[in-house]
Amino acid sequence: MRDLIVTALFVVGAVAALRRPYYGALLWVWIGLMNPHRLGWGFAYDLPFAMASVVIIGIAMILSARAVRWQTASPVVVLILMILWMGLTSVTAILSDPSWSKYVDVLKVLGMALVVGALVANREQIIGLVWVVVGSIAFFGVKGGIFTLLTGGAFRVWGPPSSQVEGNNELALALIISIPFLYFLSKHASVAREFVLVRWVSEKWLRRGLMVSIVLCAVAAIGSHSRGALLAIVAMSVMMWWRSRAKVSMGVLLLVLTPAILMLMPAEWFTRMETIETFNQDLSALGRINAWHMAINIANDRVFGAGFVTASPIVFNAYAPNPDWVLVAHSIYFQVLGDHGYIGLGLYLLFWILTYRVAGRLAAMTDRGPAFAWLAELGSMAKVSMVGFAVGGAFLSLAYWDMPYYIMVILVASERYAKQQALHSSKESEICTRRHDSFAA
Repeated sequence: MRDLIVTALFVVGAVAALRRPYYGALLWVWIGLMNPHRLGWGFAYDLPFAMASVVIIGIAMILSARAVRWQTASPVVVLILMILWMGLTSVTAILSDPSWSKYVDVLKVLGMALVVGALVANREQIIGLVWVVVGSIAFFGVKGGIFTLLTGGAFRVWGPPSSQVEGNNELALALIISIPFLYFLSKHASVAREFVLVRWVSEKWLRRGLMVSIVLCAVAAIGSHSRGALLAIVAMSVMMWWRSRAKVSMGVLLLVLTPAILMLMPAEWFTRMETIETFNQDLSALGRINAWHMAINIANDRVFGAGFVTASPIVFNAYAPNPDWVLVAHSIYFQVLGDHGYIGLGLYLLFWILTYRVAGRLAAMTDRGPAFAWLAELGSMAKVSMVGFAVGGAFLSLAYWDMPYYIMVILVASERYAKQQALHSSKESEICTRRHDSFAA
């Protein structure tokens, strides 16, 4: 039954995409983030939905060339430079063949992010992309939150099967960076209802449903038993409180919900969280530190880094303090440093700094009137989300995971839309002024 539902939804989306390429972009994002076909056990499990989405988008872009508008914002330019640099590091990699294979996979993710950005233009499309990106992850948060409540947190919550966030730690971070966008959608429910799949829901019930989803996603993130997620939640909560205009009510809400959620967790959860303070006695933490030292040694010795495949006995024997602990970097920063050297890390950090600045410019639009209020809130919540990713990502190898890059797409598309609206308003004002002057004459 699940296989039939997923396949039917994909076919409907594919037909719609041939008329509007934008729906093809949503189809790709949905398949890539949620992996819905892997929730079944039948014929759809191994169907090449991702490849089919790419083909459909390509055909749709040819048929509707006017709907394609490539982004040229500074984060996009840096992303392209980063892709090119990754190509060089793959050519010069220590293990060239597997590194090149990984580069092709990463190129699909980052390249398609650029394609998605070229197909998102107006407010309806921006909101639709927010819904699909966040909803694809929040589905597992709602399900996992209910599971955590029913089991008292005795079991860990897992993410989309066969995805980069299948693990409990990775899913927890995905949920954390989704929560601010759920809050944005709830606060601007009238705007959120522009997405075709939720137009039938009233603003009141949509807002309530989103607030419940936020709580369940937070419960699921804590129920993942992830120590990095706990640190990310703290950082994001502080940032969200700081960005909120209603600091008192937000603070009271956090003070009430936090102990209520923690009371549900078993003793083993608290035991695991206490190891944050004793990381020097934890084998997992020591293994990560060993991998971080190795990344630094690689970058000091190789301008282009080691390539995408660093978790190998060959690389560890050459650069790790302890060559017997072969682990992935477990950090977006050390992952990029070891893979692509200091230049690669510099491009990666510059990309996120520029993306954060785009969010800041949107957040500063609060003084432009009601028409820009949703853009300001979107920028503000994107900043909160990126802080959560910056903190939580310090302990996970998710540098090439696609969701954060879709946040960049949402932001640059929103800024371009804001500029268009400002220009349109300026022209209308100029026309009204001319008419007034002509009547006065």
